[in-house]
Amino acid sequence: MKHLNQNQEFRFNEVLFEHRNKEYGAYALRNESDRILTKALFVGVSLLAAISITPLVISAFTNGSSVHVPVDGPPVVIKLKKVDDQPKPPVEIVKPVQPVAPPNVKQVDTSVPTPKSDAIEPIKQDKPKDATPGLVDNLKGEPVKSDSYLPPPPVIGTGPVVKYTPPTAPKVDDNHIADPTELASEAVFAGGIDSFRNKVMNNFDGSGFGDDGGTMKTVITFIVEKDGTISGLKANGKDADFNNEAIRTIKNIKGLWKPAKNKQGESVRSYFKFPISMNFE
Repeated sequence: MKHLNQNQEFRFNEVLFEHRNKEYGAYALRNESDRILTKALFVGVSLLAAISITPLVISAFTNGSSVHVPVDGPPVVIKLKKVDDQPKPPVEIVKPVQPVAPPNVKQVDTSVPTPKSDAIEPIKQDKPKDATPGLVDNLKGEPVKSDSYLPPPPVIGTGPVVKYTPPTAPKVDDNHIADPTELASEAVFAGGIDSFRNKVMNNFDGSGFGDDGGTMKTVITFIVEKDGTISGLKANGKDADFNNEAIRTIKNIKGLWKPAKNKQGESVRSYFKFPISMNFE
């Protein structure tokens, strides 16, 4: 039957590859397919058998005793240690959790008794007001702690009473001349700076300074006192006669000044600079 199937397959291949190149690999592969399948079957069975037997062989050598026969002398028996002989870890015994006894507090039985035909009237007892409701009567327990929070009383010191003295500003010398950074408002002439300038120009005697022509300049510095008068006049011009005339003119101007004010609103002494410039032709 096998040869018949092979002959039929051979004839089928001949018809299939008729007028074709039989040197092509498919023709040879179809003719040798049975032989290749048979060889593959034997190889697979052999590998499966080898895999199945290998663990048995290893376990036989491991569990048994091996005998080593030396060349000279009697045989030496070496005992192999089994896996079951390995030391086992100690077993830790876990103790059960012990129940915690409830606190012994005062409580009264508030449960409703079951009605009975032969019920016995319980002995009447005075129940404490600080007892908590429960299932049994325990009138001699510890008193129930209050849930209300009472803050601790404040600690009041008993030391000496120290009188509070507010800080005072340091006293300023009456002769102190205020710096510009200390001033809230500068000194000003009673009629205004323009009125002061006009009085200086009208009272200045320039008859002895116009011979050579040109422009003459100076800056007059003086102190405005707290009462509105001026003092300490100085001039820094190049011509001494022109400086003296400028100082004389300002001294003879009638009228008071409004003194400068510090940041506390007090009248203080302060410097005032007044430049003078005249052109003689």
